[in-house]
Amino acid sequence: MSEMEDLIKKYLNEKGKLDCSDAFKIATKLKCTPLEVGDCAKAMDIRIDGCELGQFGKLEGGVFDQEALSRIEPFLDEQNRVTCKDARSCAGGIGLKKIRGTLKEKNIDVKYCELGCFKEKKRPRLYIKTKSWIENAEGELLFGKGKTEILEFIEQEGSISKASEKIGMNYKKAWTHIKILQKNINDTMVETKQGGGENAGTTLTPVAKEFMENYRKLQADIESYANERFRELFLKPRNKKEFKE
Repeated sequence: MSEMEDLIKKYLNEKGKLDCSDAFKIATKLKCTPLEVGDCAKAMDIRIDGCELGQFGKLEGGVFDQEALSRIEPFLDEQNRVTCKDARSCAGGIGLKKIRGTLKEKNIDVKYCELGCFKEKKRPRLYIKTKSWIENAEGELLFGKGKTEILEFIEQEGSISKASEKIGMNYKKAWTHIKILQKNINDTMVETKQGGGENAGTTLTPVAKEFMENYRKLQADIESYANERFRELFLKPRNKKEFKE
């Protein structure tokens, strides 16, 4: 038995599969390509599990990150896809968790798995899109995708004006959004410190970060249910009569 086969058997998870992360560890240790590890596992009839880019398996975690999106966008093709190799190369310094979460948040598909698990995945002809937001009794938008983006950019830029520029919104509208939200939850979302130094600028409060995280969880739960129900209703196998034409 080869050294590669020994390592693959050593790294098998509790389901008898080889996790994506461990496959790359083996490639690094043996100074070979990930594809060679993937081919060896395939020859041993061992499946790869827990894709670190979230394409298969059920790897937990993953968060949207604007920096991750900025890194990924130059590599996208006309079908909003990125290669496995390019997506992984974007993780330096920020981690694959943010890459994985950003791919999911922006519905970016991955092609040409470095381990050879897939080349170009065939997508269904139909898609389900969901959008959720939180509003008050007067119908004012309190929290949703746009609000989340404003707060994310404020956290990144340390400035409301710079954040509004990033998303193409004027400062007055951005600040109005924040004031409406703060009024309805009766709490502070941003704090601004004047002057110079490292602590100057605008930062998010723990309350704001909690709202952002809870909204992401809510949207993820809604999308998960919608996708599952969509597959049941629209992507179920067709009966034989539909193929007689």
